[in-house]
Amino acid sequence: MKRLLGLALGILTAIGGFVDIGDLVTNAVVGSRFGLSLVWVVVVGVVGICLFAEMSGRVAAVSGRATFEIIRERLSPRMALANLTASFLINLLTLTAEVGGIALALQLASDVHPRLWIPVAAFAVWLVVWRVKFSVLENVTGVVGLTLIVFAVAIFLLAPNWSELASGLRPSVPAGEPVPTYWYYAVALFGAAMTPYEVFFFSSGAVEERWSVRDLGQERLNVFVGFPLGGLLSISIAVCAAIVLLPRGIRVTSLSEVVAPVALAGGKLALAVVIVGMVAATFGAALETALAGGYTVAQFFGWSWGKFRRPTEAARFHLLVIVTLLVGVGVLMTGVDPVKVTEYSVVFSAIALPLTYLPILIIANDPQYVGDHVNGRFTNALGLVFLVLIVLASVAAIPLMIVTGAGA
Repeated sequence: MKRLLGLALGILTAIGGFVDIGDLVTNAVVGSRFGLSLVWVVVVGVVGICLFAEMSGRVAAVSGRATFEIIRERLSPRMALANLTASFLINLLTLTAEVGGIALALQLASDVHPRLWIPVAAFAVWLVVWRVKFSVLENVTGVVGLTLIVFAVAIFLLAPNWSELASGLRPSVPAGEPVPTYWYYAVALFGAAMTPYEVFFFSSGAVEERWSVRDLGQERLNVFVGFPLGGLLSISIAVCAAIVLLPRGIRVTSLSEVVAPVALAGGKLALAVVIVGMVAATFGAALETALAGGYTVAQFFGWSWGKFRRPTEAARFHLLVIVTLLVGVGVLMTGVDPVKVTEYSVVFSAIALPLTYLPILIIANDPQYVGDHVNGRFTNALGLVFLVLIVLASVAAIPLMIVTGAGA
């Protein structure tokens, strides 16, 4: 039972990392335009995030220190500053998208304009970060977010032609879609799966939970159950869109289109459940990104940080969380479309990937920090393969965005 309860960190990281507003939108858009021809990217992304999250969590468990703190010490302040700058800016953009996502999800439940929900959502995120214990935060948000399994249930309720659905899994560019657009969304899905804040939050969460070498089994259980679960939920969103929206030529431009297949399959009850799940997922992701921003900056400058300390003992850490939330609210209150912010955030995440994952691979091979628990040959070989993929995605992201008009 203790191990099952210990899965909460992995579930929260997976729900908030995989099934956040970026994944809800991107997978629904891809499913409605490309069917299941890009599911392979989600699978690759799941393997990649499992690989590097396991390294990051192992480093934290063995050393008792968060990954970003070690990056500055092991590499150099200049290298760490480049990592910090890229990851923090992407994190801020993602946090803005997540707060907007909470507001959009609440609009579905209340029909109140999302701009009125934005300050409420940001205040709620701050209040939870300020007052709620880390264990309560991860348990409640992660478990409630699991209601998004209704997307998987909806697939069976829609009773698709399974052989036809399976044939769509073949990686290919659908007729009528330009090749660059196909690869643009491939990069976007990859960026959504491997957003930098996931590993920094997971590593810092391991320190919050006071993991040690004895918890390495728990750490791996979190990674290899939590993240694949998030990946399966992601694929379910794309499958629902492919079954309902693709044949009707409906393109996803708002959350109402994202939930339409679930409402069609299960009626009002299923719609209510999926809205609860979306609020929980976006709220969990907002908590992750708000905390991850505070974690990385505090760890770089050597400030006191973490929810295992009283707010007065980590004042600068909590102040930074407040400032980032206020910046996100300020951007959203200008009237910018949160869905567009989301689409840009996942693509820019892909650009920052090399600065995040190369240092993690280096540290996970350093016996000074992980002792006898350094990477094995297979892990290193797989890590190098993914570094090549990461660099390719990073280099291709901006040219593809320009050529395709951001996937238009």
